[in-house]
Amino acid sequence: MKLELTPRQRKILWATVRRYIATAEPVGSKTLAQSYNLGVSTATIRNDLATLEQVGLLFQPHTSAGRIPSDFGYRVYVNDLLSSANMDGIPNDAPQPEPHPALQQLLDQLNRELGDDLDSFLQRVAQLLAHLSGCIALITPPQGPVVAVHHVQLLSVGPGRVMVLVVTDSYQTHSALVSPPDWPDDRREDLEDELQLLSNFLTLKLRGKTFAELQDLSWLKLDEEFRAYSHWLQQLLRSVVQRYLRPSLGQVFSAGMTELMRQPEFSQAQRMQAVAQLLEEGSEQLQGMIGLYSTPGCLFTSEAALSAPSAREKASSSTADQDPSHNVPVIIYIGSENPLESLHHCTVIASVYRRRSAPLGTVTLLGPTRMAYERSIAAVQTVASHLTRALA
Repeated sequence: MKLELTPRQRKILWATVRRYIATAEPVGSKTLAQSYNLGVSTATIRNDLATLEQVGLLFQPHTSAGRIPSDFGYRVYVNDLLSSANMDGIPNDAPQPEPHPALQQLLDQLNRELGDDLDSFLQRVAQLLAHLSGCIALITPPQGPVVAVHHVQLLSVGPGRVMVLVVTDSYQTHSALVSPPDWPDDRREDLEDELQLLSNFLTLKLRGKTFAELQDLSWLKLDEEFRAYSHWLQQLLRSVVQRYLRPSLGQVFSAGMTELMRQPEFSQAQRMQAVAQLLEEGSEQLQGMIGLYSTPGCLFTSEAALSAPSAREKASSSTADQDPSHNVPVIIYIGSENPLESLHHCTVIASVYRRRSAPLGTVTLLGPTRMAYERSIAAVQTVASHLTRALA
């Protein structure tokens, strides 16, 4: 859906979201007129609030109450209005959020403490993130060494089965069983020779590449000799990559349950219990939702809302020279966009830290949809950026 808002409606939406994030109280026209320089009467503001409600960006929790943002309203705010400072009359009442001094000071210790106790350090970072954001912070430790392909061998192990063996540069062996390709009829008798030719080809093409890099290879432009196998080769490598990159999600450093309980949205015991149960049962579902092994550079802002370029994508292009952490991609699920029903009243902001483009772990904040998005996004990006640089 193409959403057409006037500059004044955009400004009123921005002001309503900002005010509600700050106060947790429904926002009315009188409050907006008194707190923001909108330059119009309260009657005009009321009309615009009604329009924003009609298109699903705001709603009234009670008939006589002011408005609060819907999940869609928050999505438009994140995707479009965070980067609209000084545009369409939207004021920039705060500079680009910088990391809290206490967080920056702790992260500056990372290189010095990297060789000591990384687990203890990550727990301290999670505790500080939770304290500063009022959310639950989760950090997964590095998932293991980054290795590259050294040799590939394809073996026929019986009717209808081919084993692919991948030897890494650290001489680890990874294997997967796959179905053979559709061999041309005139070459079926030469199965072993064909597999050896493909083995040599794969070794030549893949040697030195990490498993994460294998995900991005294109097999569409192969030499004529191997073109018939392009689809099969893609499936074969996907099987190997998925087995190797399957996350080991047993350990997660988390903090912030007490902070989350202080948020008015979690005064209902049922909501708090749902989040507590999710964390108690392990974070496999949550980490799978975040997509620990998503493509590097992918910035997720959810198709559930709108197709406009994300605010962080636009902001990162203008701030990259100032702070490389602004280029760190983030994953954002807002309310009902969350695949997990127990998180439909939450926002999840996460980022992946890497080595040689290979994903190592995630940094995540989980809190109410009424979240201080600018500060939370900046904090997650900063931690992920520091971990990526320190572990390079």
